[in-house]
Amino acid sequence: MAAVRVAPRLRSIPLLLPGPGAAAAIQRSNSFRSSSAASARAMSSSSSTSSSPSPYTTLVGRVRCEREIKRSKFIAIAASVPNERAAMSFLNEVKDPRATHNCWAYKVGEQFRYNDDGEPSSTAGKPIYSAIISSGIDMVMVVVIRYFGGIKLGTGGLVRAYGGVASECLKDAPTCLVKPKAHVGMEVPFDLLGTVYHQLQHFQAEDIKQDYDTGKDGTVVVMFKVEYEKIESLGSAVNSACSRKIDLLL
Repeated sequence: MAAVRVAPRLRSIPLLLPGPGAAAAIQRSNSFRSSSAASARAMSSSSSTSSSPSPYTTLVGRVRCEREIKRSKFIAIAASVPNERAAMSFLNEVKDPRATHNCWAYKVGEQFRYNDDGEPSSTAGKPIYSAIISSGIDMVMVVVIRYFGGIKLGTGGLVRAYGGVASECLKDAPTCLVKPKAHVGMEVPFDLLGTVYHQLQHFQAEDIKQDYDTGKDGTVVVMFKVEYEKIESLGSAVNSACSRKIDLLL
């Protein structure tokens, strides 16, 4: 099961940042006190790039496809899901208890599951999962709802029906490329905050927060999220702009 990184819980303390136009809310984090800041691992450029997760393609919004095969109605509904919990929530939302079967599959990174919901083994969930793999889409769940029409399809017919409607649902669905972001921090002297914030904005860092309770006079820990592929360039830009070495911390 894929590990989930959880961002620290923070309390807001309003404060004006130095520099032109640099007004923002200052965040105080119990998890970024001096002990954690001191024990945080400074990232080298080689480790930050070699271990970074790859970008992936996922759905934009929800898509739906409906087909009738030998009087049975098949409805495929797909959506992007960030984790297993979201996948199960999506299933509970879209499944129809009046239907004969609500079969499904999802893929979240290396994690996946599928279910035949009463159909013969491997004739529904697995073909849906195969359609997901063939589409190249990740972080996605597909639910195929079947209303039985009175004519049995046989195992081969079921595989073609479930796999086919799932493939059709994903084939022309709108997608986007997602670039994973890392939770990063850095210890910054007060007089360099404006310079650092300028670089963070340039590299489109998000969720920027601060912790002044570092145990070091004149130093603040700045926390933010940034795309993995930008970490090395951001570190170089900060060091160059500040004319000193400032380590990025995981």
